[in-house]
Amino acid sequence: MSEMQQLYHDFACFSRGYGGESRELRRSTVLRLAQLTRIASGSRCLASSAGLEFLSPEAKGQNMELKWLLCVTLLALGILAVQAHDMDEDNDADDVVDIEDDLDDGIEEVEESKSETSSPPPAPKVAYRPPVPTGEVYFAESFDKGTLDGWILSRAKKDDTDDEIAKYDGKWEVQEMKETKLPGDKGLVMVNRAKHHAISSKLSKPFVFDTKPLIIQYEVNFQNGIECGGAYVKLLSKAPELNLDQFHDKTPYTIMFGPDKCGEDYKLHFIFRHKNPKTGKYEEKHAKRPDADLKTYFTDKKTHLYTLVLNPDNSFEILVDQTVVNSGNLLNDMSPPVNPPREIEDPNDQKPEDWDERPKIPDPDAAKPDDWDEDAPAKIADENAVKPEGWLDDEPEYVADPDAEKPEDWDEDMDGEWEAPQIANPKCEAAPGCGTWQRPMIDNPNYKGKWKPPMIDNVNYQGIWKPRKIPNPDFFEDLEPFKMTPVSAVGLELWSMTSDIFFDNFIICTDRAVADDWASDGWGLKKAADGAAEPGVVGQMMAAAEERPWLWVVYILTVALPVFLVVLFCCSGKKQPSAAEYKKTDAPQPDVVDDEKEEEKDKGEKEEEEEEEDANEEKLEKQKNDADLGNASQEEEEEEEDRKPASEEEETVNRSPRNRKPRKD
Repeated sequence: MSEMQQLYHDFACFSRGYGGESRELRRSTVLRLAQLTRIASGSRCLASSAGLEFLSPEAKGQNMELKWLLCVTLLALGILAVQAHDMDEDNDADDVVDIEDDLDDGIEEVEESKSETSSPPPAPKVAYRPPVPTGEVYFAESFDKGTLDGWILSRAKKDDTDDEIAKYDGKWEVQEMKETKLPGDKGLVMVNRAKHHAISSKLSKPFVFDTKPLIIQYEVNFQNGIECGGAYVKLLSKAPELNLDQFHDKTPYTIMFGPDKCGEDYKLHFIFRHKNPKTGKYEEKHAKRPDADLKTYFTDKKTHLYTLVLNPDNSFEILVDQTVVNSGNLLNDMSPPVNPPREIEDPNDQKPEDWDERPKIPDPDAAKPDDWDEDAPAKIADENAVKPEGWLDDEPEYVADPDAEKPEDWDEDMDGEWEAPQIANPKCEAAPGCGTWQRPMIDNPNYKGKWKPPMIDNVNYQGIWKPRKIPNPDFFEDLEPFKMTPVSAVGLELWSMTSDIFFDNFIICTDRAVADDWASDGWGLKKAADGAAEPGVVGQMMAAAEERPWLWVVYILTVALPVFLVVLFCCSGKKQPSAAEYKKTDAPQPDVVDDEKEEEKDKGEKEEEEEEEDANEEKLEKQKNDADLGNASQEEEEEEEDRKPASEEEETVNRSPRNRKPRKD
């Protein structure tokens, strides 16, 4: 039995007995499929379409056998994947066979048979080094010392809240991320859920909003996702009464910035408190919502870099992972606006009593037609309807349930007289209906409804009334909202329903290059480490297929179909008849045809040589006759010379084997 026949036999047994007769047979078939797939895929085409006719019958047979072998192998792999998926759905623990393990074993044995084995290079490792500021900063914290030195935990209580939840007793710790790819990198972790957390730290020196920009940057990782809670930072306003030990939600701040989520509302806050120059009161100004989709930053469990850039020209930028997601101007893109309107509506102005705001009014000259019947019903009984045959007039539509029983704890004094529940009358199931038959209702063709006069334009229409405008007594114009209240501390005051929120690499500075360098040394290393640890495209496809086995069929068909088409078009040519088929007809075989062509060519060359010899003899005889005819005139010689080229052309044409006449011996 040839290897091809053995494969057919094993595959047939494998397909019939996959449920659990012979595991050794299935294993050997899988190994054979893996080996033959490598053989078929590594084989070169025996001949191209143009040169296939020069192959021997044995080579042609081997070529076709390899093509069939490749097709059968690909088909078998597809069926194996489908059967594996079907058996997973049946949850038959005794009969399920792990196809992937068998294929892996087969591939391993095939690879072990090679003389030289190659292993993929290990993933590169990223070494962590604590970031160091490259310029002047007002605050920088990487937590790589492993302590909370310089940070103050709040011991305050929230106002107007129950004592049980009013305390800021949430726990903070410095630790590495749970699934860190960068050993040695530590950060600040908000440990508890459903608790108030507050922690703060002083700046190296207060920041005064003057001629330099303000840059706030830090990292956040929602290690467990996020249900409802925030991860924003507050820049606390400089004030003599500022006490970080009593930091709480009412502590004055200048800027609040960072991510926040509750329900399906994903936010990236930028809020600053603006001081009214006339009243001295502070009012929160919120930046417009970004157009970018922020959901991924909350759900992918990756570390993201949040950056706020405030410029002295009142422009601002909000970046996530060094990509701008929101930008604008403090004068134009805040809500409510920084500057109030110059004019407002007069609160004392009232609409005149004779002011007519009706654009249309009923036509006073219209009259109801005499034949208008307002009492006609909208629906009437259909007089043409006929009661269906078999209608059971004496049977009720619902009857008491004969199988119902009164509950044992039923108290008629308290619950009343017990009645069985009503069910559909079983006798009405076969009949068109039960009970008293009534004609169906149809639309009344004479119904017109209540008459109303038609509407016409109101000649007295004055438009929609609005109160008059008056100068705004609270108007002011602050053209430099960037000059906010100076800040002297940074703090986190948060509540979250999710634990283990990770913060790292805070920096407050004025130089964009310093912030970028800090990000490269911190967040950039995390990103590089995550990228080095992530599997490639093939690894991701394999992981997806492990969760959804039916993807194996898609992968196999996606790869097998192009390979099959390439093999089919590159390695197949015009089918040549066999020697037996030549014998059935009078058609000459290829080698006979070639011999006949060579014989005809040799014969044509011999005939051309004989014709040249005959032409030479005729020419000699002609010259002899010319010598005898010495009295011939000059004109005859010229005519002879004119005819000579024509005869030579005819002679050349006659030399062609196609125009040559049969020669008589």
